[in-house]
Amino acid sequence: MSGDTAAMGGEAAQQQKTAGGNRIQVSNSKKPLFFYVNLAKRYMQQHGDVELSALGMAISTVVTIAEILKNNGLAIEKRIKTSTVEIHDDMRDRPIQKAKIEIVLGKTDNFDELMAAATGEAAAGDGEEHS
Repeated sequence: MSGDTAAMGGEAAQQQKTAGGNRIQVSNSKKPLFFYVNLAKRYMQQHGDVELSALGMAISTVVTIAEILKNNGLAIEKRIKTSTVEIHDDMRDRPIQKAKIEIVLGKTDNFDELMAAATGEAAAGDGEEHS
């Protein structure tokens, strides 16, 4: 778990810790999409659910992650919250308004079966390559 929080950066890691260990702060440019998809799967295995959160332009990335997990039968939506937050910019005298989204996803009933099948396929694929 400490590796995950270290990889997320200081501020995001701090927010992730305070949320009970299952919040992912998604950035628009720092990590590839499937980094977040795989991290969300791992958090759902550990905690039963995951909260995806993003500001501004990263919102579309969070929606894409949620849709990938739902379309693969791994997750169900528990809650979606949208809001506006004020960000203080040192370059300007006035605060900037940014859109924010929080999506909470829970495991589906067959999440564990699907994850085990995916792990089994990966292991079988590894075995074929070495033959």
